[in-house]
Amino acid sequence: MQYGFVLDQRRCIGCHACTVACKSENEVPIGDFRTWVKYTEVGSFPAVKRHFAVLRCNQCTAAPCVTICPVTALNKRPDGIVDLNKDVCIGCKACMQACPYDALYLNEDTGGAEKCHFCAHRVEQGLKPACEVVCPETAIISGDLHDPQSPVSRILGEVAGATVRRPEQGTGPNVFYLGAHEASLEPGTAREEDMYLGSDRRLPKTPLPAEDVARLQRGDARVALDVDHKVHWGWKVDTYLVTKGIAAGAALWAPFLAFMPNAQGFARNYLPELLALVFLAVTNVLLVTDLKRPKQFLSILLRPNMRSWLVKGAWVLMAFGGITTAILLSRALGFDGLAEGLRWTNLVGGSLAAAYTAFLFAQCEGRDLWQHTRVLLPHLLVQALCVGGAALLPFVPDQKLAVAVCVLAVVHHALGLLERFGHHETHNAKMAAALLPVVKAWPGSRLSAFHGGMAMTTAAALLSMLLVLGGFAHPVSLALCAVVAWFGLYLYEHAYVRAGQLPPLS
Repeated sequence: MQYGFVLDQRRCIGCHACTVACKSENEVPIGDFRTWVKYTEVGSFPAVKRHFAVLRCNQCTAAPCVTICPVTALNKRPDGIVDLNKDVCIGCKACMQACPYDALYLNEDTGGAEKCHFCAHRVEQGLKPACEVVCPETAIISGDLHDPQSPVSRILGEVAGATVRRPEQGTGPNVFYLGAHEASLEPGTAREEDMYLGSDRRLPKTPLPAEDVARLQRGDARVALDVDHKVHWGWKVDTYLVTKGIAAGAALWAPFLAFMPNAQGFARNYLPELLALVFLAVTNVLLVTDLKRPKQFLSILLRPNMRSWLVKGAWVLMAFGGITTAILLSRALGFDGLAEGLRWTNLVGGSLAAAYTAFLFAQCEGRDLWQHTRVLLPHLLVQALCVGGAALLPFVPDQKLAVAVCVLAVVHHALGLLERFGHHETHNAKMAAALLPVVKAWPGSRLSAFHGGMAMTTAAALLSMLLVLGGFAHPVSLALCAVVAWFGLYLYEHAYVRAGQLPPLS
């Protein structure tokens, strides 16, 4: 059994009755929507036609929001409805990154995610969804897609040309459109204006450069009305990528200190693990405080969704922290041989801690830029080794380490440019890549976070190498170089995380 909708855009008049009925039936907060009507105008004056598209959750067969939810708040019911337990949700906002259809929103009053659930409370009583009942043109038809005699199956069999939104994501959407214009269903292909029809926009339009507007968007179509959606992952996620990288990188360099003559005493025996634990603690604080319901963070461990890389990532960080702590305890108790052995073992823990985010981002079906896993996975490892090595240099001014940090910074720069100019298969990814240099370092700044961040990291690493090779390896100067490199990586991550969320999904 699979409940689904047919939305007959040949009949839709754009009256918004479905939106109003949905908000009334489900107490949707002002400014949020479970279903809405998008207006797209196609053509050139005077031959212009307005096309409507009713947008909502697609009740996907392979729902990515269900896969990524770390606490099983989202589930696929036996009748095919993707439902959400609002009380269980911890407000991690991962489902909003996973949904290719922008169908989930965050209720700011409760801190939990919400979405269309096919009016399950009505369907269970033999009633139709509220939106279908009020539609004056019978443009909304619901039913069991697996039942050949249901209204939705019959109309799909009788009328050719039914389409779905973003089929390339492989989610198996169960909302079908009849007569919808392709510019309405392919987000980002129609040009955006500074204002919507008769109203200001809640959020500014996507700041696509002029040359990319001509390359990525149609000249004969514009969005006249739509719902703006927020960027949900911000500076805490940007910073988490940096602090996690420093923690993992310091641990990855630890076993190699034995081959560095300048590594002696405290710097050799304790520093890498102490750095790893300090920055791992900061990472955990960032992850917990980024939740809208931080008091429920233990749900990740108490009711975990084994498929979610948020859960697997939590396990990775716990194992990494456990091994790192064991190394320090072994060293403190005089078991130096055991500590050295554990350092080599922790190469696995450090590598997983650095790189697991690539698999988490791969589950974000709505953010195609982040799904460039073949580039992102090695890039995360390179970043960790670079900033982790930079953290050790003030205490271990080894020439080989300094050269390695500089080379890694150059590789990071090259991989960043590959994200910008490399091949991207989908329109969403191409648009996000074009937006990378547009993201500013901070509000009101003219500095590109993408280019400025990579330049800062590369320059800081190069200066560190020159100081060490030239015999001017003062700890303060090397520490300043490390901080500049970290801040540069933060700016790059800020551009990467934000640009991935800017292309419209509706």
